Order: sequence, then structure tokens, then C-alpha cells
Amino acid sequence: MTAAPTIAADARDIAIDVRGLTKSFNGREVVHDLSMQVKRGSIYGFLGPNGSGKTTTIRMLCGLLTPDRGEGTCLGFDIRTDAAKIKRRVGYMTQRFSLYQDLSVRENLEFVARLYGVPDARGAAREMIKRLGLSGREEQLAGELSGGWKQRLALGACTLPNPQLLLLDEPTAGVDPKARRDFWNEIHALAAEGLTVLVSTHYMDEAERCHEIAYIAYGHLLAHGTVDQVIAGSKLTTWVATGEGLGTLAHELAGKPGVDMVAPFGTSLHVSGRDQAALDQTLAPYRNDPRQTWQHGAPSLEDVFIELMSRSKDNFQ
Repeated sequence: MTAAPTIAADARDIAIDVRGLTKSFNGREVVHDLSMQVKRGSIYGFLGPNGSGKTTTIRMLCGLLTPDRGEGTCLGFDIRTDAAKIKRRVGYMTQRFSLYQDLSVRENLEFVARLYGVPDARGAAREMIKRLGLSGREEQLAGELSGGWKQRLALGACTLPNPQLLLLDEPTAGVDPKARRDFWNEIHALAAEGLTVLVSTHYMDEAERCHEIAYIAYGHLLAHGTVDQVIAGSKLTTWVATGEGLGTLAHELAGKPGVDMVAPFGTSLHVSGRDQAALDQTLAPYRNDPRQTWQHGAPSLEDVFIELMSRSKDNFQ
């Protein structure tokens, strides 16, 4: 786990700065004493199990949900007293497509532009259609678009009013790999223009595209920083086994001293632990088995994700 974030010298470089955020629903604590900073123009990813408080955290960070305890600022405004000012500067793309299915691509974008008072709504819609590669689909009904095209349209709609902060709640669920890659290329282009992005995701390749990530498990912030910092902070040692009998091997190793995580990856088996000496001692006799080949590998972000999940306590059970 990485150390708590330090206060930046220049607050103008910080989009979000919160301390001690706590939120409960029906007597159950969903977020516990969370503190973090997010830099302006950065892409900040949130990872964690389902129901672990990621969406609740994101909503509190930007004033969409009032915390029970804690304080902080978003875009220079107090998250408690200036929520209305923050909301006007935030674009929110939900997991479910939320535009009008029976309106065309152009009509949806023009409607959003007029709703937010964007000057020259038609011109703004045309420019967004061109930017997101939707040219030729202007008159197609939104409900007839594929998942990837709906995703582009939704992104265009929530960035049309030129927000300073963009919230993405698992935006690429159910979208094909090419559409996901195109989407992330556009997100990086927007961030390069100064837009700050908060995104929750379960895809490790998407997490690796973020400038920084935070791992939240059942309301607790367990790790945060760059991907390299989070992997290094896990203190994991990983061995990779290939060969025969990996299913039996995985069953035998689970729970043994020094073994914190056993997971199959294609035709290989990853075995990781935070106590390197204990792990090496446990694996020593297995590495002499001629049926398998063992290699000392670097832990991946997915190794860290699985290991953190394995020692996270579900506060809803």
C-alpha cells in the first residue's frame, strides 16, 4: 500500500482534494475515511470489487453526493457548500446509455447543446460529430447504433458543454476491443486539453492507461498511485508455472505458507505472495517436478488486483 497523498505546493494543479470522506447507507458504511488528491488534466482510475464503494466515492468527490463526514474541494469549490457550482462543471457518462433512443445522433447532440446553453448548438453538434468520427451517422437513430457507436455518442453528449471534470462509470462494459481502444484514445486527447477524468473500470488494460489509479475494497482505500507504484507497493513476489497438472497444483498450493494468490492465466499458473522467503520455501519442492517449468516473473496489475481482493472483507456479508 502506498503512503497517503501529500499536499501539493500549488493548489491550482489539483482538481480534487478531499480528506476523511465517510458515507453510510441504511447503517452500512460504504466509504470509510477516504482521503485523496487528483491532479488537473489527469486520468484517475478506480478499481475494486462490485459494491465496494467506487461509484459512491466518485459522486462524493465531485459534490454529487454529500458525505456523512469529511471535507474537501473539487475544481476549487467546497464539495459540501458549492455542490451546485461543481455540478455545472461536471460531465457524467453512466454505464447505461441515457440519451434519447428515438432521436438521431444530430438531434441528441443539438438537444444537449441547447439544454446547456452552448452557443450555436447546431455548429457545436456538427463539430462534435466530426471529432468523434460520427460523420455519416448524423441522421441515424441513437437506438439503432451498436454499443461502440452509442458509447461515442454518449461521450460527445457529456463533453459538449466543455466540462472541467468528466466522470465515467464503467463506460466500456460490453464494448468490443477496437471501440474501447478508440474511446481511450479520445479520453487521452481530452485530458491533454486539460480535462480531468475519473473512471471506474474492471479492465486491467484500461487501468494501465490511467495516469494514476486507486484500489477501493468495500469502502477502504487500499492502494493508490501510478500503476508502477501500486505494483511495487504490493510487495508481491510472483512465480509463473507452465506444463502439466496445473489444476491439481493450484489446489495443492492454495493456503500454503507464503502463498497469498494462486490464479490460472491461460496455459500458465501465477503464484504470488508478500513473504518472499516463505513463498520460495513452499515452492522449492514443486520446482523440482519435471512436469512443470517455473520462472520468476514480475507481478502484473492483475496479480495485485486479485491478491487485494483475496484479503478484502465484504462489509455487506
